[in-house]
Amino acid sequence: MKEEFSLYEDRKNEVNGVTVDGVKFSDDSQAKAVGKQPRNGNPVVSHKFGADPYALVYEERVYLYNTHDVLEHDTEGNVKENTYGTINTLSVISSDDLINWTDHGTIKAAGAEGAAKWATQSWAPAAAHKKRTGKDEFFLYFANNASGIGVLKSDSPTGPWVDPIGKPLISREMPAAAGVTWLFDPAVLVDEDGTGYLYYGGGIPEGKSEMPNTARVIQLGEDMISVVGEAKVIEAPFMFESAGIHKYNGVYYYTYCSNFYPGARPEGSPPAGEIAYMTSDHPMGPWTYQNTILKNPGHFFGVGGNNHHAIFSLHDTWYIAYHAQTLSAAMGVPKGYRSTHLNQVEFTENGDIKEITADLKGVDPIKTLNPFHIVDAVTMAWNAGINVRSFTVADEDGHSDKLVISNIHDGDWIAAANADLAEGASSIVAWVVGTSEGEIEIRMDNPNGELLGTLVVPHTEDVERWEVISTEISNVKGIHDIYFVFRGESEKELFQLGAWQFIR
Repeated sequence: MKEEFSLYEDRKNEVNGVTVDGVKFSDDSQAKAVGKQPRNGNPVVSHKFGADPYALVYEERVYLYNTHDVLEHDTEGNVKENTYGTINTLSVISSDDLINWTDHGTIKAAGAEGAAKWATQSWAPAAAHKKRTGKDEFFLYFANNASGIGVLKSDSPTGPWVDPIGKPLISREMPAAAGVTWLFDPAVLVDEDGTGYLYYGGGIPEGKSEMPNTARVIQLGEDMISVVGEAKVIEAPFMFESAGIHKYNGVYYYTYCSNFYPGARPEGSPPAGEIAYMTSDHPMGPWTYQNTILKNPGHFFGVGGNNHHAIFSLHDTWYIAYHAQTLSAAMGVPKGYRSTHLNQVEFTENGDIKEITADLKGVDPIKTLNPFHIVDAVTMAWNAGINVRSFTVADEDGHSDKLVISNIHDGDWIAAANADLAEGASSIVAWVVGTSEGEIEIRMDNPNGELLGTLVVPHTEDVERWEVISTEISNVKGIHDIYFVFRGESEKELFQLGAWQFIR
């Protein structure tokens, strides 16, 4: 076992009297979903946090890169306010249907074990894809707190990532940083001609809340890991942070979060803590202020904080990814720990962005899940009580690391949404590591739904080799949510689940 990705350090930690890694009911011994409730799409995942989302669409999947918020505790073990100072990893999840999300784990970006050892933190990632010399290349830009912007490179959207330059792409010593209070929050655009542009900056010089002039855009080199020419100022009214960029019908849209200046604002100015947008006919401006499109999370969810976003298109429909403290609030600790949400974006005929309503329902799924392919267990719509862990397992090629469902106890569960069983299935197969005996109940449409079959998980001495188990299931047809309810000895950690597959 290498690493566990969990909201919580100890299953027995309690927040407001609730066992926060899955709440057990004495009447049915089942864990309770926290944060993301079945049939809702927001927050997109609930087994871990994810802030400052940025979206990359590649091969009909959207990859969301996030600041990897993790609970911090004081000396007495109580959850304290998020200081952000210890965050040196990023997280990535992906989906092709916008309801089932695959956890790809964390990216060690900064620090002694990170790709960019010169950096101490990694915040607010931005990702880009570009084909160069016939090869797909991926670039991940991140903020080293507010003092510089780094870049990582990979040949896959999920890594592994390397630091191709061994230093900041934008540093305080460069002219591109002049006048920028907070050198962070990158956004990136690769235009149709292959030219890349980097957007960054934020903060408020003293006495300049109305027009901070701390936002910048600079052209990237053809290699995407260098800059060309001079940075240009983006004159964004009441600018605070969270650069965003997208192109729609030939128009460039620069989006940002407005600051929290408490005084009077001129008519037509963005209110505090909202996502505003400007437009231009060129990626480097000049820009014309238009309006705000997303109110502060506090307006919708009753818990505020900063507002960070990314706008993207998938299958010709536009979406906004943003963060809010709904998961941490549901846990009873709304102390700066954020989770990514999705809602749809609509444009008027003349290209204006309509005001967006944030909610827990989220967006409609855009396709069904094929359960007859092998599905990684870390592809989930909803869950209760579980964690995700990087596990070293033996396979035909030797040993490999795989993300698995872990910290499984009696009554915990995961669910996959909208599985299309078509005309029916005869059995189900699962890949497990059975450190303790147990069972997996396959249920339909809810944790207490119709029992389709039960997988028996044996105890195995070899904890680094998959055990393949199967069972016949009752004849079920059509599209259903499939719940995997874990059973075993009470209070005992049971087994790891790696993948599953229905058989026709």
